[in-house]
Order: sequence, then structure tokens, then C-alpha cells
Amino acid sequence: MSKVKSSPRTTAARAAKAKPDTSPVRPKTPNFGEVIRTRRRELNLTQDEIAARIKISTPYIGHLESGKRHPSDKILTKLGEVLGLDNRELFFLANPHAQALISEPVSAEGSSWEQFQKNEKLQRIHNVTPDEMQILSQVALMGDIQSPRDLIYILTTIRHAVGR
Repeated sequence: MSKVKSSPRTTAARAAKAKPDTSPVRPKTPNFGEVIRTRRRELNLTQDEIAARIKISTPYIGHLESGKRHPSDKILTKLGEVLGLDNRELFFLANPHAQALISEPVSAEGSSWEQFQKNEKLQRIHNVTPDEMQILSQVALMGDIQSPRDLIYILTTIRHAVGR
């Protein structure tokens, strides 16, 4: 039994009958390599020139631009200097997962400290004293408190450290 090959005309007819793509088109954000390549070209620099200024190999620049390699922080800094790009933005382009790790979740109920202050039941359950509230208020000023439960964890750690 032989297979019947589809002609280009038949394939095109099937594609025309298929449902049209209704997904919204999202603007593509440039990745690290695209930003480096675009900026290098804007400055009329070759990969050789960039490599010489940063003191790395020309193929490595090509690998960075194509996304085959991931730059070290040292290389990121040098690239930022040579290309006149912001080091912080370059870091997040090269490390997109890092943005999610440090971005602060926005709570509709206010900051974690404000939520903790209002939650008298939680304070009562954990026997939080006025002195401990003062300490926790100072800790909250340092940031990175994701929830009121984080403050309980910190309080418990402090209590263990001072032997209470």
C-alpha cells in the first residue's frame, strides 16, 4: 500500500479551513542577546571590537548574542560600560528569573507589618509583648517581609536566640 502525498494546494486548503489564531499578539520583549547585538550595531562596533575592549574572545560575544552562553556578573558590568547600557537592566535581561525573586508582592491590605499590627488575635496567640512589637517594627523597616507569618517566624527565632 502506498501513501498518498498531499499536494501543496491540498495542504493550503486545509490550513485555510483551520480556525484562525485568535490569541492576542503580545509585543516581544528583547532578550539579553538581542539587546547586546542591537546596541553594538547602533554604535557601529564589531564583535571583534567589543571582545577586545572587554578582553574576551570574539566567539564568546557571538555566543552571548545568540543566547548560547550566559555572562558572568563581571562580563555584564564590562558590557554595560562598553555599550553604555544600564548594568541593572542588563542583569535582569540576562537573569529574568531574578526579577521574580526580588519583586515585592503588592498586597491590597497594606504592608505585612500593617497587617500584623492589626491582627490582635495573632499577637495574642503568640503572646507578643510591646517590647517585641517594637523590635518587629524595626525588622519590618528592613523590608523583604512577605507576610505577617514571616514576622512570627522572626519573633520565634529571636526568642530562641535570647533563650526565651
